[in-house]
Amino acid sequence: MIGGPGPVLMRGMGPDEAVTKQKIKRGTAKRILPYTKPYRFNIGVLLVVTVLNACNVVATPILFKYLIDDGIVARDTSVVVWISVAVAVLALFSTVFGFAEAWYSGRVSEGLIYDLRTKIFDHVQRQPLAFFTRAQTGSLVSRLNTDVVGAQQAVTALLSTVVSAGLTLILVLGAMFYLSWVVTVVSLVVIPLFILPGRVVGRRLQRIMREHMQVNAEVGSFMNERFNVTGALLAKLYGRPASETGMFSRLARKGRDLGVLTSVYGKMLFLTMTLVGAIATALVYGIGGALVIEGTFQIGTLVALATLLTRLMGPINQLSSAQTSVLTALVSFDRLFEILDLKPLISEKENAVPLPAASATAAADGSRTAPEVTFENVSFRYPKAADVSLASLESIALPAQERTQNTWTLRDLTFTVPAGRLTALVGPSGAGKTTITHLVPRLYDPVEGVIRIGGHDIRDVTLKSLNDTVGMVTQDAHLFHATIRDNLAYARPDATEQELVDACKAAQIWDLISSLPDGFDTVVGDRGYRFSGGEKQRVAMARLLLKAPPIVVLDEATAHLDSESEAALQRALRSALKGRTSLVIAHRLSTIRDADQILVVDKGRVQERGTHEELMRLDGLYAELYRTQFSRQPSDNGDAPVPEPVGGPHGPGPVLTGGPGGP
Repeated sequence: MIGGPGPVLMRGMGPDEAVTKQKIKRGTAKRILPYTKPYRFNIGVLLVVTVLNACNVVATPILFKYLIDDGIVARDTSVVVWISVAVAVLALFSTVFGFAEAWYSGRVSEGLIYDLRTKIFDHVQRQPLAFFTRAQTGSLVSRLNTDVVGAQQAVTALLSTVVSAGLTLILVLGAMFYLSWVVTVVSLVVIPLFILPGRVVGRRLQRIMREHMQVNAEVGSFMNERFNVTGALLAKLYGRPASETGMFSRLARKGRDLGVLTSVYGKMLFLTMTLVGAIATALVYGIGGALVIEGTFQIGTLVALATLLTRLMGPINQLSSAQTSVLTALVSFDRLFEILDLKPLISEKENAVPLPAASATAAADGSRTAPEVTFENVSFRYPKAADVSLASLESIALPAQERTQNTWTLRDLTFTVPAGRLTALVGPSGAGKTTITHLVPRLYDPVEGVIRIGGHDIRDVTLKSLNDTVGMVTQDAHLFHATIRDNLAYARPDATEQELVDACKAAQIWDLISSLPDGFDTVVGDRGYRFSGGEKQRVAMARLLLKAPPIVVLDEATAHLDSESEAALQRALRSALKGRTSLVIAHRLSTIRDADQILVVDKGRVQERGTHEELMRLDGLYAELYRTQFSRQPSDNGDAPVPEPVGGPHGPGPVLTGGPGGP
């Protein structure tokens, strides 16, 4: 498995420096705007509430001035009462505005999170299979969780912080100049001390945050691999829990150190702002107090100015912090756009047509209605890492030659899988058999040549019709951590209870399911771990039979079955596959005996083809494979091995019994 424990142990866990030092791409901010269009009304209301709240911030200190000068100093009780009531009303309005701001800001921010997550999830689902063999799951999960929330903060910080603080700053400065332009000018001398730290610290924090996100993604990938059942079992079997803890500790330590740096820089910024604010307040009280003593200044004006100054420092502090927040959030947007910019290698043409509907059963006259599958001069090589993945998703830096590796896997394949017949693929490990099966459902596209189903180039048909036509059971049958019913209904959500039962009976798994206390509602566990390998394969077979596709592809689908279980499943499949075009990677003798055609694949080419008898008489690669791998396997009843034909490979050989299509 690519990206498993081995590469992490041997190649280190440090992130690629090209990733952590990467700068935000130009135009990232502009690309954010389209995501705000669905929320224009909420944003408009939020801006109105923000304006009203900013006016409220300025109004209260002005009222304090008149309360002191015209009420308390003048000993006018009525002024004191009316202004006190006005201040209380403004406080009530401030509370209402605060709730409104939180409501509409939440609508926008959570809506953005939802939109981004669903769009990225959909986009990732459309990536080629090669993408998932390289990208680490934890890195992808981190993008959909951490980075999406971070990206949302760029918008909410801009709306609720920058706009609000900017408007408040303008109104507060206007009010301060109105009260005393001399004191205001003196207090503004310290304003640059607010701005400079934000610019210096913000750039540094941007780089730290990018590296921190990368390390968090690595931690997520590490935990995902070690906390699933197979990873935990592997660690226990090899006695590695202590070393696994050590590796996790090193990763977590790096995250801790980056977190400390983030905290230190953030606190440095806060303390600088606090110090500058205290100096500015001291200047106002010192100069204003002197003017009050001289009689050229009223005490109410001094209190109003001091109050306004404290409310001025808040917006300046927010704007400085917002600069840092926006810069770091832009990193998250940049990481999300990296994924959205990946072009799916498998896409549907604009003028794609559906495949003609085909039946999976034989017609009344015995003719086959399932389509044939044809490979015409097909050559294939797996896409380069740089074409299907991102260095930041692979967590560890790959050598340049590995990211550009591009060797041929299949070369000039031409063969036909006859309609309604069983074709078996046989060959040594790494010959290209699995790759052939992946090309039929279009998990990959050939680099050269054409694959046709029923005479139609599969690149010219709709993906839905292709998915409906081709069904596949892979070597490692995957079951979701859900009930048996949910796993079966994944193939056909509208399937009835009786259809579920019939499919399970055909796959020889019904006896087991019916014996369980919860039946179809039994939870299968993480990756189906509560079932044995053979039981998982039979559940996967039932899921395939429930889909009832005209074309069936089995990638060593019986590899985990014992002889007795396989014999039962083979008997069921002989009738279930009748009339279906079947391409099966032959793993056992029973599959070979039932095959109407055997293709012997080696080094990416079809080296031999024919029936079992024909290939044994040829005495080539197939005969060698048969003698070394298949001849000693039990027959379908599991009683005894099938002997090598009398007279060696040139003898008469076993009789081909005829599979789904008959001889």
